[in-house]
Amino acid sequence: MKALKFKRNIPRYAAAKIAGNIKPGSGASFGPIDLVHEDAPKSPGKDWVRVRPRLSGICGSDLATVDGKSARYFEPLVSFPFTPGHEVVGNLDDDSRVVLEPVLSCTSRNISPTCNPCKEGRIGNCENVTLGEISSGIQTGSCHDTGGGWATEFYAHPSQLHSVPEDFSDEAAVMVEPTACGIHAALAAELPDNGVVAILGSGTLGQVTISALRKHTNPKAIISSARYPEQKNLATKLGADMVVEPNEIHRAVRRVCGTRAIANVSEKGPQGRVDRLTGGADVVIDCVGSSQSISNALAITKPKGRIVLVGMPSIVELELTPLWHRELQMVGAYTYGTETYSSGESVSTFDLAFELVKTAKLEELVSASYPISEYQDALKHAANAGQRGAFKIVFDLRNERERNIS
Repeated sequence: MKALKFKRNIPRYAAAKIAGNIKPGSGASFGPIDLVHEDAPKSPGKDWVRVRPRLSGICGSDLATVDGKSARYFEPLVSFPFTPGHEVVGNLDDDSRVVLEPVLSCTSRNISPTCNPCKEGRIGNCENVTLGEISSGIQTGSCHDTGGGWATEFYAHPSQLHSVPEDFSDEAAVMVEPTACGIHAALAAELPDNGVVAILGSGTLGQVTISALRKHTNPKAIISSARYPEQKNLATKLGADMVVEPNEIHRAVRRVCGTRAIANVSEKGPQGRVDRLTGGADVVIDCVGSSQSISNALAITKPKGRIVLVGMPSIVELELTPLWHRELQMVGAYTYGTETYSSGESVSTFDLAFELVKTAKLEELVSASYPISEYQDALKHAANAGQRGAFKIVFDLRNERERNIS
């Protein structure tokens, strides 16, 4: 078997952090991730099935791990060494195609009775991610026993697998998991009818969130910040009403909402710097997760409004006075499971994702593919996707010799 393995190695992890700070994605050349050839993995349990990946996506959370930027919060929630990769379309032994829903819930861990979140369909909030018959791991791609998608094979529990329709390309199928994240974020926003929503960040996650908002909500306006031409064009195509440079997001929200700016005159010339707004957007969805983006969200959300953190934050420095003074809600949107509409109807996030990928043609976000042997180039491309006019970068394992050996 051929696989990318991430090992616990503190000196190399520190080297990855230094390299990643200099050039995003460079942690792949210096960090504790290596391409290995090893025996095929053993099944973690009697019900588990082998999956042979066809395409495996590179996620922003993967890049944070590779570049040494993951929060230490995750240390007890993973098991080393592990193979990353949770955005996967692959084949079962009967050659049928499946998409992976990577969360390792009570069901996959053979825990009974299940915890309350799993019982309610909120598997991303499972309370038993370090327990059960497999090693610690919040999802496939962080658990030693299961393996992950950046390999020629791994194991999955049947509860994690969704059949791929025949009319779906592999590129469409590999977009289902990130699209499910965008749908979960859009519904977590609880945007009121005719409300204004601002999206910070227009990479893959920002784009699928825009598409999900257009499909599943009824906004007055979707405002998006985007840095690069390809991001701006796609955000408009997928449903954003206004797309602006990141440093113009305050003014854009101000114009759409008819609110006033509070400027710090001492900082930038006679006009001052637009520091925050008196009102603002009903909802701001942060798909970046940096100190700057969260600070911007706090500045442009109206009093009593809602901020949704979708981009994975690590260690950030924040002025939280606006959260207190404006009585804002700040919520996380980690992952999916079952979504519940205001009517009380419940539906699988992945079912919604399959539909949205098809209708919005989100397979177009897959910009480039690499063989797993070129993982350093692939990770550097993914880390610099925006400035290179790209979105989703994937590993293509379809022609790997090890994958095609029974």
